[in-house]
Amino acid sequence: MSQDTALKTAPATQAQPSRFKWRVIDIVIAAVLGVAVGLLFVFWNVAGYAWFSAMDALTPGFGGIAVGIWLIGGVLGGLIIRKPGAALFVETLAATVSMLLGSQWSIETVYSGIIQGLGAELIFLLFLYRRFNVGVAALAGIGSAVAAWVLELFLSGNIEMGGAFLTIYLIACSISGAVLAGVVGWLLTRALAATGALNRFAAGREVRGLS
Repeated sequence: MSQDTALKTAPATQAQPSRFKWRVIDIVIAAVLGVAVGLLFVFWNVAGYAWFSAMDALTPGFGGIAVGIWLIGGVLGGLIIRKPGAALFVETLAATVSMLLGSQWSIETVYSGIIQGLGAELIFLLFLYRRFNVGVAALAGIGSAVAAWVLELFLSGNIEMGGAFLTIYLIACSISGAVLAGVVGWLLTRALAATGALNRFAAGREVRGLS
């Protein structure tokens, strides 16, 4: 190969920036999402917990139908940022904001945020951060719900509850995670994208036909 040919082909053989590398805009938007979702959690700590208590009084374990909103941070982070760690980062930051603003569960809120974020993160990892349709979003919500259910076996002492309660609670949490975190999170992502706010992200360009 001549020197001229080598020079022409060199740029093509250089390593391209990894699509998994976080940009400054990724960090900024993830932080904004985390704070915004944390404020949503503050509202849901009252309204959602009232719904949780009412459903649990109706059928023990059925209160899990209200938990989905507490899981939405991880789903939104994964759908919008599409980078490893995004689901975990947004859900954990949202939980931290909720705790700092007076969550009735104090530091346990952060523990829950970490585990719930990991649950969603594992689903996005399973699809190698390449698929972000409504089905994957619903699965991420379920993954977060199952992770929360496992944590509460020990953190909330649910391991001492009967099998019927645990089964109903797991099913209710999973449905809520799929719908309130997964489907609603996917719809919110598309709504944000339609405004042009996410044009610097693949999630926004896809919806607006820019890529």
